[in-house]
Amino acid sequence: MTSMSDNFNLEELIKLRRDFHKHAESGWFEYRTSTKIAEMLTDFGYEVYVGKDVCKSTSRMGVPSNEQLIQQEKRAIDQGANYKWIKKMQGGHTGVIGVLRTNKSGPVIALRFDIDSLDIKESDSVEHAPNKYNFTSINEGMMHACGHDGHTAIGLGVARYLMNHHNVLKGEIRLIFQPAEEGCRGAKSIVDNGWLDGVDYVYSGHIAFQIFELSEVVAGMKGFMATTKMNVKFKGRSSHAGNNPEKGKNALLAASATSLHLHAIPRNSQGNTRINVGKLNAGTGRNIIPNHASMSLETRGSTKELNNYMTENAIRIIENIAKVYDVEFEWEIVGRAGDEKSDISLTKFIAENIKTLDDVRLIVEHKNLGASEDIVYMMEKVHQQGGKASYMLFGSPIPAGHHQPNFDFDERVLEIGVNVLVFLVFSSY
Repeated sequence: MTSMSDNFNLEELIKLRRDFHKHAESGWFEYRTSTKIAEMLTDFGYEVYVGKDVCKSTSRMGVPSNEQLIQQEKRAIDQGANYKWIKKMQGGHTGVIGVLRTNKSGPVIALRFDIDSLDIKESDSVEHAPNKYNFTSINEGMMHACGHDGHTAIGLGVARYLMNHHNVLKGEIRLIFQPAEEGCRGAKSIVDNGWLDGVDYVYSGHIAFQIFELSEVVAGMKGFMATTKMNVKFKGRSSHAGNNPEKGKNALLAASATSLHLHAIPRNSQGNTRINVGKLNAGTGRNIIPNHASMSLETRGSTKELNNYMTENAIRIIENIAKVYDVEFEWEIVGRAGDEKSDISLTKFIAENIKTLDDVRLIVEHKNLGASEDIVYMMEKVHQQGGKASYMLFGSPIPAGHHQPNFDFDERVLEIGVNVLVFLVFSSY
């Protein structure tokens, strides 16, 4: 193999990462991000697919309102997105897939890179590196606080390298730039559109998360937690809190009681379970009985069965507390993922062989993720076909935890991620 100096160097990868960071876009809003990816893959020489060719429309979860989507489309254009691509992505059909067909016998290899940001207001601390170097997110309330900006840059680095060396490749390469990973909303729509059909190997990974030393790599993760993401609305009746409180139906109290009882769901002897009410909004004023309330919550379990146990109990509590307070309710599942694990034989192979890379010095064969990731839809599909899958971690020191306003990572990890993934493609024959 040729060294990466023949392709993107570290400085160029950093420039890409900082551009994506500065223009952070959360799930199903990744219009500018997707157009930039599509343009670069086209320039490299890939077959490029966007819009409904990437994500099956009816399989997407947690899609924002049309009004919000149109607003984000306009903002992406204002920030330099090419309308040629935007019009193919309208209605929240973001994401890009690049295909390299070698026309030589060999495996079908998919590499997945998530591209969405989080709904977080970025730190304004002078010590926060994006502030120091002028690449703080300009999109209010959206921030790459989980490293997906880095994943996107790694994906483009891999794309350029592979195309520059396509003459020595075999089989077919599918580079999947996936929208809406946060909340586990996007991967299923790609699987349902057939993009993992016939795939022999699927690789993906994450910056840091559980390993914080540069040059450390986890060859494969297990312990993915199954999860369900839900939105709940309560509808009551407003009235004057002083003059005629008995005429009101208090949606806020229904939501508050529901929140407390959700967190009281008994743990399960069969394995780990989780629940979290992460957001609750209600009411209009201090002297008005609240007639509406909404909450965002999630359940998790170390198996699909345990997550179902949590989800079913959550729905039971929502419905019964609504009856107690005599309010209307509705709940909606806006994200979901199952449990999976990397293949043991593949992770052993990865751990043994990436030792030859100069920038990988510490190798861990496997770890438990202890969280949820919708890559499991892709892994499950490939496993059903007799293929293999691995989800890796690329170590980096971080100043704050993932999903925090001052999250950041050591940008040298970008080069490591590219080198590891390129090596695995060439080692999969």
